[in-house]
Amino acid sequence: MEPSKIVIIGGGFAGVECARYLERHLKPEEAFIQLITPVAGLLYLPLLPQVASGVLNPRSVSVSLRRVLRRTEVVPGTAIGVEPKTRQVIVQRPTGGEFALGYDHLVLVPGSITRVLDVPGLDKHGFGMKTLAEAMHLRDHVLRQLDIAAVRGEEDEDRERLNFVTIGAGYAGTETAAVLNKVTQAAARRYFPRLNPDMVRWHLVTHGDRIMPELGERLGGEVKRILAERGIELISGASAQQVTANGVTLTNGRYIPTRTLVWTAGVAPNPLAGHLGADTAKGRIVAAPDLTVPGLDGVWACGDAAAVPDLTEGDDKICAPTAQHAMRQGRHLAKNLLATLRGGKAEPYRHPDLGMVVDLGGRDAVARPLKIGLRGIPAQFAARGYHLMALRTVVARARVAFDWTVHGLSGDDFLRIGYGDYDAHTIGGFEQTGCYLPADEVPVALKAICETD
Repeated sequence: MEPSKIVIIGGGFAGVECARYLERHLKPEEAFIQLITPVAGLLYLPLLPQVASGVLNPRSVSVSLRRVLRRTEVVPGTAIGVEPKTRQVIVQRPTGGEFALGYDHLVLVPGSITRVLDVPGLDKHGFGMKTLAEAMHLRDHVLRQLDIAAVRGEEDEDRERLNFVTIGAGYAGTETAAVLNKVTQAAARRYFPRLNPDMVRWHLVTHGDRIMPELGERLGGEVKRILAERGIELISGASAQQVTANGVTLTNGRYIPTRTLVWTAGVAPNPLAGHLGADTAKGRIVAAPDLTVPGLDGVWACGDAAAVPDLTEGDDKICAPTAQHAMRQGRHLAKNLLATLRGGKAEPYRHPDLGMVVDLGGRDAVARPLKIGLRGIPAQFAARGYHLMALRTVVARARVAFDWTVHGLSGDDFLRIGYGDYDAHTIGGFEQTGCYLPADEVPVALKAICETD
């Protein structure tokens, strides 16, 4: 009897947890496991804001899948289509071209993408916070605004460069605004004497009137107080209406001059969720409590792309698209898949919410573990302790703990990498080897500059 072929789409929390469990409990002759992912690294998304602020090194929050998975074949590429009738997945290679993979069991855990609304100019001028590259690019861009404003001295342009706007006051938006505000304020005061620190302004825009409702009213109010003390303006009841290279118009009619708009207004299920012909709920595949997909033999789904019933809450509620649910669902799905292969019974997924933690930088944090409200240093310990436990390897935990220790002792680092400054990703593009003037043109250029000034 040939081993069953298991194909996992997605290298996020759910996909990796599923593959790890299957590796440990399935014999090689029982199943052959393949995992399709465009980037062969497991990114710990909750710590991205700390990468953007420079507290953590990018390598600290991303683990090589080939280090975590020993027996699973990591297939580089993007799953762009699924045909359940023939049990095949279409994969697009990173170098271009497509090929098909057959499966006996398909695990759909492609995760989510940033929900980009039809706002004019958002796709061209907005910054996301969903990938490691976006976090590093945002950091470079923000520090670049300080660099340029410190030498130009033109008030209107400086105001555009030193105004920063974040749309969306959820977990990612609030943490990103909080930690980057802390970095930019510190940089303006310590390293840019020609800058007026009062011109460095962060604005957090939210459609509702509360920050992270999951925290509860008391802790949400505490976050508002911390943000206000840091000078971050909270704009409630609004969103972006139009974005340009020089500013954003909000739905309440207000215009904010800015060259930095961070868009964190929610996530959307991966488009792959709509390929199967299965029932969906707000774009997410409707999964049964045991994480199978009704009506599709051999197809399983969980994580952000699936609408999994939350049996601990009842009333037809579904599990929130959080890291804690994704990890536990991935492991539970693997247990059920293993049971199915061995003729056993699949069990429904049931997991109570453990709460949430919010690190606002420095000593400021709030947390609600097991519905216990914490703030300040105790919340910071809870937040960092949870993140360390959630990281998948000892090496990753050691790197993050080391980075936190070094940052605590040495403070913020205002280094820019500069890779986002140029369009061409070539030697000449990165090193700007073609920008130098011939010696005989220098006097002419200087004369032209003096005449312009």
